[in-house]
Amino acid sequence: MEKKKILSGIQSTGRLTLGNYFGAIDNWVKMQEEYDCYYMIANLHSLTVRNDPETLKQNTIKIIALYIAAGLDPEKNTLFIQSQVKEHAELGWILDCYTYMGELSRMTQFKDKSAKHADNINAGLFTYPALMAADILLYQASYVPVGVDQMQHLEITRDIAERFNKLYGDTFVVPDVYLGKTSSKIMGLQDPTAKMSKSATNLNDVIFLEDEPDVILKKFKKAVTDSENKVKYDPENKPGVSNLMQIYGSAANKTMEEIEKEFENSGYGEFKTKVAEAVIAKLEPIQIKYKELLNNPKYLEEIYTKGAEKARIVASKTLRDVKERIGIL
Repeated sequence: MEKKKILSGIQSTGRLTLGNYFGAIDNWVKMQEEYDCYYMIANLHSLTVRNDPETLKQNTIKIIALYIAAGLDPEKNTLFIQSQVKEHAELGWILDCYTYMGELSRMTQFKDKSAKHADNINAGLFTYPALMAADILLYQASYVPVGVDQMQHLEITRDIAERFNKLYGDTFVVPDVYLGKTSSKIMGLQDPTAKMSKSATNLNDVIFLEDEPDVILKKFKKAVTDSENKVKYDPENKPGVSNLMQIYGSAANKTMEEIEKEFENSGYGEFKTKVAEAVIAKLEPIQIKYKELLNNPKYLEEIYTKGAEKARIVASKTLRDVKERIGIL
């Protein structure tokens, strides 16, 4: 029986964070046995904001290395760079023509990014949901692992697919959301009401996967909590403590109830140290493997080149079908 396909990816802007790992990559690793998985570095999407070219290039390679170091087996997953599969851009343009202005103007991330980058509200920033739909639909993905904050993107992808299918017959698989049972939404250490972000301006707000142990410890010690000095899971009233509990639970594989019991007689100082130690232990083997991979650029190039070749076989078949249906020679 043919495995169902999964497609996901991370933009190559900024360094990967603990949020990227626990919220996405760690969950992807658990899916690689059951599904036919395609994981890309979304460097075309990264162009909606201004980047230093060399940094963008290096970030792309680093993400491939971190994918593998974190446990994504290149033999079991298709790991590739979005720009190396030209079908993404071509289908993205075609789907632009089947996406409505009203739909795009309602996208929350367009509003958020426009506010953050008021000097660069470009057309790509407005139309990128069509490219994101192309990313997914090219591979006839049955599922897309997304967080709650990305649900709007999947919904517009489903709308575009259904609209196209209604006009031209069954062309695209209409994807469903894959909500991982164990994935966690990790918030900022200084602002626990907002998601931990690669683009954070306050470096104490974010744990990068490349951070050294002493840096990780210092950042956790500075993490925002409250004046109660009680380790209790209550996201609404204790967002800082609850976020640290989520991180500790993900790193140490413990439930919120187990954590509350473990620290019922402890203060925040001891708790923060334990969280840091658990994260350091979790990241240590990943960081060791990551450094080894970066020292072998030829191997990484072989992986993403082979991945792009495999991805193009699937993508070109879908694009050819789309072109035939709409009358493009």
